[in-house]
Order: sequence, then C-alpha cells, then structure tokens
Amino acid sequence: QVQLVESGGGLVQPGGSLRLSCVTSGFPFSSYGMSWYRQAPGKQRELVAVIDNYGGWTNYADSVKGRFTIARDNGKSTVYLQMNSLKSEDTAVYLCARGAPGRNDYWGQGTQVTVSS
Repeated sequence: QVQLVESGGGLVQPGGSLRLSCVTSGFPFSSYGMSWYRQAPGKQRELVAVIDNYGGWTNYADSVKGRFTIARDNGKSTVYLQMNSLKSEDTAVYLCARGAPGRNDYWGQGTQVTVSS
C-alpha cells in the first residue's frame, strides 16, 4: 500500500535549520511529483513547495523562497525539505503529499516543526 512517512521535525531556534524527509513506498516514486505543505494551529493548510517527478522543476510559496529547498532522491523514494533561516512563523506541522497541488491523493502523518527561542 502507499505510504509516506515524514521525519526530521523538532524544536529549533530562530535562524536555525532543519531538514525534513519523507520516505515513501508502495508506488513508482519517480512517476509522481511531490508536494510539501504545512498547517499551523488555527490556520489553513498552506502549500510550501513542489517538485516534479525528476527534480528538474520546483516551485515555492513566496513566504519560504530563498530559505527552503525541496529535493528528491528517486533511488531512495524520498523527498526532502531543507529549511534554513527559520522564523517563528514557520512553526507548523509539515506534511508531504503525493502529486502536484490539486492532485494530491496520499498524505503523510506530518512532522512538527517548532521555531522558538
């Protein structure tokens, strides 16, 4: 069955970095684009970053451009989100999803990122 498992979240100080991973299984990973979203308490889910199936095209929310980088390793069926220069407003549960926005059909359980001093 299709599975997506995020990891790498935690507590980090403002200005710090984290690298999230989403390990997938149960489907041909290189055939799908992948997306990262986040959801903060009381807020709507927000698209953070998207990558195409071979990693040749990426797109980011304006709020994270220049700070976050999405990447993938098709040999490991894993998508990553490198987050630098973290701010308190980046605090959220981060989720990966299979597919492009509007066509996300499977989701991980999420990993908590808390940015606080």
